[in-house]
Amino acid sequence: MFRTRFAPSPTGPLHLGHAYSAILAHDMAKAAGGAFLLRIEDIDRARSRPGWEAQIYDDLRWLGLDWPEPVRRQSDHLPDYRAVLARLWHQGLIYPCTCNRRDIEAAIAAPQEGATLPAGPDGLIYPGTCRGKPRDPSQPLPEGAALRLDMARALAGSGPALGFTETGQGATGETGWQAFTSTDVITTIGDVVLARRDMGTSYHLSVVLDDAAQGISHVVRGADLFEATRIHVVLQGLLGLPTPVYHHHRLIRDEAGKRLAKRDDARAIATYREQGATPGDIRAMVGL
Repeated sequence: MFRTRFAPSPTGPLHLGHAYSAILAHDMAKAAGGAFLLRIEDIDRARSRPGWEAQIYDDLRWLGLDWPEPVRRQSDHLPDYRAVLARLWHQGLIYPCTCNRRDIEAAIAAPQEGATLPAGPDGLIYPGTCRGKPRDPSQPLPEGAALRLDMARALAGSGPALGFTETGQGATGETGWQAFTSTDVITTIGDVVLARRDMGTSYHLSVVLDDAAQGISHVVRGADLFEATRIHVVLQGLLGLPTPVYHHHRLIRDEAGKRLAKRDDARAIATYREQGATPGDIRAMVGL
């Protein structure tokens, strides 16, 4: 059964890019006789607001979308994410990291001052500063530090090839079976953060666990997340979870070609509503 989701964060107003992604996922699910779910990704408690969450429901219903209740809210499942982190810690697969961005930049740039810093889908590729520090997996899960996945250890037992099925297109037109190797991940992504110091989890960990918990068969999302899919496939394999089919779609951009962000209030769905637009107008604006 085709089962997908739209998973916004309640940290600002939904804009035309959100409308495109939500409507596309909803339409694909309906066309396949499947299910469309709504999930609220509110692990960023410092920026999430109840008012923005209420606005999400209001805007999506106005667009004509519907979904089953109750809606899954990530903030209700923090103990579940923590339990998985504890499991990985006791397996010796994660480690505490106290580096901030400046520390990472300094460590990477030290050999070649002025060089372009290597970055991947999770930001700067971590140089492994804290990886070799003593850790005792028999002790409780560490507190007060970010927790990183020891990527080389995590992939030690995996096969030579990994991959996922892409039915949409990546940022440069990638489609079909997307194969990659453990070496690709280690060298171009590195030790990703699975729990941020101020959140207790991370987008990568929570999205993988949520998709599995909700039985998501098809992930519909923007092409800007195409590269991050390799991280998610690694985590799915590590945790014994199924890998969905992925459908990455084009991004909605402004007149200058820049992708829309939540600060683009002029393109917020609520603004168009106030100006008298109809749901049909929104569909036309985003090319649906």
